[in-house]
Amino acid sequence: MTPRRSVYQGQVVDLGLETVELPNGHRAELEIVRHPGGAAVLAQDAQDRLCLIRQYRHAAGGWLWEIPAGKIDPGETPATTAHRELQEEAGVSAGHWRDLGFIFSTPGFCTERIYLYQATLLQPVATEHHHHEVIEVHWLSREQVLAMCRAGEIQDAKTLCAIYACLM
Repeated sequence: MTPRRSVYQGQVVDLGLETVELPNGHRAELEIVRHPGGAAVLAQDAQDRLCLIRQYRHAAGGWLWEIPAGKIDPGETPATTAHRELQEEAGVSAGHWRDLGFIFSTPGFCTERIYLYQATLLQPVATEHHHHEVIEVHWLSREQVLAMCRAGEIQDAKTLCAIYACLM
């Protein structure tokens, strides 16, 4: 087991200093953020439109275009999180799901894995935005989304990865 000294433990992250032996034999003290992970969903409706949300992200300095996503809660599987977040943020449930694998958000210092899914056969349900979320839901054509990617308007990594996995 890697020796770990906790620096901060919050509701979302656990920051600690970990002393590790690297594959080259050197020892290093690393700042590691432990995170429970998340799930994200690229939803596609019967008209072949994609759901993007425009969400205010203080840490990013403003508004970002993203796909519905959220943190995995204790006891949840990534798939359960994806189902919940699609309903809460986009106001739809899906009859068909495709697992797109996972990505590491920032592997240099964080354990967070984001599990990616594609959802189709959609049905409307009520949204349940949380008080700390400022979200606009948009349904855009493939052409619009790809143009936004090319123009650099979509800067969120999980969103770009899911679009690449589904549309490229």
